[in-house]
Amino acid sequence: MAKKSAIEKNLNRQKQVQRDTAKRKRLKAIIADKDLPMEERFKAGLKLNEMPRNGAKIRLRNRCEVSGRPRGYYRKLKMSRIALRDLGSIGQIPGMVKSSW
Repeated sequence: MAKKSAIEKNLNRQKQVQRDTAKRKRLKAIIADKDLPMEERFKAGLKLNEMPRNGAKIRLRNRCEVSGRPRGYYRKLKMSRIALRDLGSIGQIPGMVKSSW
């Protein structure tokens, strides 16, 4: 099980990313538009720099929904390899047959 604080920190980042996505996208579009004057693009860059870093999508970490583990994560299942193995062993995952010999 991961630390509670690390899981909560990531959840707060997810909320910030959802809140700031539209504004970041708009500012990046202004910065990338070569037809606009240089001063306007520069001001947009400064506004983007003033925004909190945790609002950037790159700051998110994929974590297991079951245990919160950050490594060995399967995106399709949204869980770690260890949680997948445990749930598969007790027959909680439909269609998964775990063999042992």
